[in-house]
Amino acid sequence: MSQKDPCQKQACEIQKCLQANNYTESKCEAVIQELRRCCARYPKGKSVVCSGFEKEDEERQKLKSASK
Repeated sequence: MSQKDPCQKQACEIQKCLQANNYTESKCEAVIQELRRCCARYPKGKSVVCSGFEKEDEERQKLKSASK
């Protein structure tokens, strides 16, 4: 039996917030930051819902390295 994703609750809160605010991301920044904080508490690959942030961070690192 698979374990529940540790950041699933925060991901669901983002979806609820976006739906309630006509998908205006700026109105959900606090909820998005909660998910980022959750993702930061777990090792890479532990949370499927964090994979988008992990990919974003990898791309940001690549860009920083390329600009040096």
